[in-house]
Amino acid sequence: MTRIPKYMDFSYPFMPQWFKSRIDPEDCLIQEKLKTSCEVPRHIGIIMDGNGRWARLKGKSRVEGHIAGVESVRDIVEACSQLGVGYLTLFTFSIENWKRPENEISALMRLLIRVLRKETRQLRDNNIRLQVIGDLHMVPEDVRKTLSETMELTRDNKRLVLNIALSYSGKWDITQACRTIAEKVKDGTIDTEQIDENLVASFLSTASLPDPELLIRTSGEFRISNFMLWQSAYSEIYFTNTYWPDFRRVQLYDAIREFQNRERRFGQTSEQLLANPFKQQA
Repeated sequence: MTRIPKYMDFSYPFMPQWFKSRIDPEDCLIQEKLKTSCEVPRHIGIIMDGNGRWARLKGKSRVEGHIAGVESVRDIVEACSQLGVGYLTLFTFSIENWKRPENEISALMRLLIRVLRKETRQLRDNNIRLQVIGDLHMVPEDVRKTLSETMELTRDNKRLVLNIALSYSGKWDITQACRTIAEKVKDGTIDTEQIDENLVASFLSTASLPDPELLIRTSGEFRISNFMLWQSAYSEIYFTNTYWPDFRRVQLYDAIREFQNRERRFGQTSEQLLANPFKQQA
């Protein structure tokens, strides 16, 4: 378990607020067009990548890149809640990321605590529920405590589920599901004939969520980096060269437009979809 040094200071201001009151007629018009032109994804997953490279280009430290990325989180959460997206999963920290330098990990954990403490009221007041998936045994105790407090304070909120993937990997998720199923087969709770895709999905960490319809990866990398491997089987994947600190609602709208223009066949032909437009299923 990574220890967070007590001497680390995060005295930078968090002046902008999530869900701040602002009237932007142009932005409202764009959102209305997106909502009426076609279906908005019910669940969006985002691999937030590029903080370090963004910082290097600007002569800043990697930690400063992560701090800048917080502003993008605010804007994307706000835009998704306004568009009617029901679930937003942000890949915040992977199990593989524990291999990074300890000072960077410590800074990230301290940043997470500070953001949660600063913004929990904004989440609660704007009907946003925080949820976390991942192997939290690897996460420092004070981070787990802060996460639990925020989840408890927002547990009844229904406008948007903000799902944080922390110390998460798709392989870990499938492995822990298989282990649980194996234990239940061993004790006779589950018969092997009962094991199907729906049963496996019910033991994943995302059992309470629909699969993501749109998966976004920032920073120009063309891979999903062990993120929601089972759940993204039929996700529409959108890659962008934009680094995460520069990814805001304008870029999100571009991704949603691309999603709306794609034909989602789920193994069927285009002719079948035209004949039975309401029969699509993931």
